[in-house]
Amino acid sequence: MHAARMTNGQEGTREVSYYPGCSLEATARDYAESVAGAAELLGIKLNEVPDWNCCGATAAHSLDHRVTLNLAARNLALAAGRPQPVVVPCALCFNRLKSAQAELMADGAAVIPEIAELGGNYGEAQVVELNSFFSAGWALEKARSLKKRDLTGLKAVCYYGCQGQRPPAITGHPAPENPTGLDRLLKALGAQVLDWPYKTDCCGASHSVPRPDIVHTLVARLYERALAAGANCLVTGCQMCQANLDLYQEQIAQEMGRPVYLPVFYFTELIGLALGHPQAGRWLDRHMTSPRPLLASVGLAL
Repeated sequence: MHAARMTNGQEGTREVSYYPGCSLEATARDYAESVAGAAELLGIKLNEVPDWNCCGATAAHSLDHRVTLNLAARNLALAAGRPQPVVVPCALCFNRLKSAQAELMADGAAVIPEIAELGGNYGEAQVVELNSFFSAGWALEKARSLKKRDLTGLKAVCYYGCQGQRPPAITGHPAPENPTGLDRLLKALGAQVLDWPYKTDCCGASHSVPRPDIVHTLVARLYERALAAGANCLVTGCQMCQANLDLYQEQIAQEMGRPVYLPVFYFTELIGLALGHPQAGRWLDRHMTSPRPLLASVGLAL
């Protein structure tokens, strides 16, 4: 699906550039650690873009278009000439970088001199969302070959969120309303993947701060629909989605007037779980809704 430079070291290692984004340095540390762990298991060398900066999501692009364009342009310039693709775990960062890249290439939008001096072709970087990269055919085959245990008993609905696929004219996603990459990956790991039509509905993102009522309404609807589909967990690749679905689950369940127990996994955590990463339990213990009771109930206790 996406080319990657093969290193001269360990046979089969794929070398790519990596833009982690701000939240993986702090609140989404569990995601960052599981990304690194999953990449190691699959033989992927993540070369962090040197001296990267914030992409401009969420506040900057809402307040000053020129600022967010320049923030993204600097990252694209820094990534130019480095191993391709540039893999991005955060859906919001991915969307910002792709949007800025499209604008810069379409009309030559001006950037400040300090960024222009970095040189590089802004269109050179192949910006790829992490879940798309990890669900490419070669990655699925490698995951199957290295799998130490099937994730049998997990009845998952995949939740992609709304930023990684749309608008397709910018993201280039072939199925913006019905992405299937995570579905294929989880099936390769032995989980039961349930079909549901809400995989790209919005969770409310950063409205959890100014308008938690909106987020609670949107997330409650996702819980209801996941449970109606027969799910016992949700799987995502967006740290904002994971936070909204995980952090407030007990409170939202009380507002719904019904019990809700739906652990919210990052797909990288499930790669680690299936392939036997020794730190998988540590990642999962950072969740507010502990997945350990579910894992124990289906014979996957750590």
